[in-house]
Amino acid sequence: MSTLPPCPKCNSEYTYEDGQMLVCPECAHEWSATAEAEATGEGDKVIKDSVGNVLQDGDTITVIKDLKVKGSSLVVKVGTKVKGIRLCDGDHDIDCKIDGIGAMKLKSEFVRKV
Repeated sequence: MSTLPPCPKCNSEYTYEDGQMLVCPECAHEWSATAEAEATGEGDKVIKDSVGNVLQDGDTITVIKDLKVKGSSLVVKVGTKVKGIRLCDGDHDIDCKIDGIGAMKLKSEFVRKV
C-alpha cells in the first residue's frame, strides 16, 4: 500500500514520486515532496533570525531591540551579545544565558546572528 499523500488539488490517491516531486496522474498537478513533509510536521523546524539567517545551537546572536524582562525591572539592551544559544520548541524558541541577567528564553524575531 502507498504511503504517499493524496493530491492536494483533486484529492486523488494515485500520486507517485518523480525524483523529488510528487505527481498526480489524474490532474497533472506537481508539488514538492519536501514541502509536503514540512507541512505535515515530518521535517525539522527551521528557526530563522530577524533578517532570515538560519540559527543553530551554539550560535552567537545580538539583540536588535530593547527587551523588558517580565517580572522584573531589568532590560536587555540593544546590541547585547549572547553566546552559545540553544534552540527549543515553543513561542520563545531560543534558550540562552545573558550576562548580568541570567537564563532567559528569547524570540528569534528580536535577534540577529553575528
